[in-house]
Amino acid sequence: MKKITKATYIKWYEDMLFWRKFEDKLAQVYIQQKVRGFLHLYNGQEAILAGALHVMDLSKDKMITAYRNHVQPIGMGVDPRRVMAELYGKKTGTSHGMGGSMHIFSKEHRFYGGHGIVGGQIPLGAGLAFADKYFKRDAVTLTFLGDGAARQGSLHETFTMAVKWNLPVVFCVENNGYAMGTSVARTSKSTEIWKLGLGYDMPCGPVDAMNPEKVAEALDEAIKRARKGEGPTFLELKTYRYRGHSMSDAQQYRTKEEVAEYQKIDPITQVKDIILENKYATEKEIKAIDKKVKDLVSECEKFAEESDFPDVQQLYDVVYEQKDYPFLPHKL
Repeated sequence: MKKITKATYIKWYEDMLFWRKFEDKLAQVYIQQKVRGFLHLYNGQEAILAGALHVMDLSKDKMITAYRNHVQPIGMGVDPRRVMAELYGKKTGTSHGMGGSMHIFSKEHRFYGGHGIVGGQIPLGAGLAFADKYFKRDAVTLTFLGDGAARQGSLHETFTMAVKWNLPVVFCVENNGYAMGTSVARTSKSTEIWKLGLGYDMPCGPVDAMNPEKVAEALDEAIKRARKGEGPTFLELKTYRYRGHSMSDAQQYRTKEEVAEYQKIDPITQVKDIILENKYATEKEIKAIDKKVKDLVSECEKFAEESDFPDVQQLYDVVYEQKDYPFLPHKL
């Protein structure tokens, strides 16, 4: 695995703090009705993305996830201003304002969504891996899903094919404890989701996903195995979300005390403590990072606010190629 250094921890702190503040800003503008529809925030789960990016080869590896998908494309290299513009429904967004919160996408940066159907991305992730194997591209696909999606039939059908065909894919269930408002314990007798992999003779196991270093270690092993042609891995990344399932979630299924307990092991705080304990940065340098993050979030907000909404004509342009279908209505 690529060595974890002082620079790694400082990058992790800056990235995770930016992702957290980016989501906080989205929550703020959502209340102001500048972002519409559903909004699912990643607060608390940042160590997963930080650890994954440390061991991925961003020049060829791919990522696909569900609808809690705003910060992953940023980590993969997408301009965060365009991500925020997409949530605003502006034409400068990643999908020209047509995808919104649940469908961020960037083929250029090998980020394949952003999918609103629970579990819908699982077979798609295996499909991406199948294509890489077929065309001998030496790439690995990280397929993320929630604990609720682990109960979908699509997971079992996909596991069957992925193992049979030795696909270069890593299935990562981000177990934040609740599928919407339903705890893992209420959906199955077994609360150890990773054990689902045992029935397919697939390497599998649990990971402390509040710690980016633990995530990096587990994913490094899985990615190397996939790249060597040894097939898929199934990891249960045990994490926690500090906000509701979406902005409309009243969170009546858990107590404030429970959330407070998990906040004691906040991944951002953990990384900051390590930086200060090892004197990787001073308090002054930390404050400079904090300001840099705050300024960048403000820049993203300004870009989204000042961008234009798409023209009505775009409804046609993004569905059909006008010249190939002469029977379509003339331009509006």
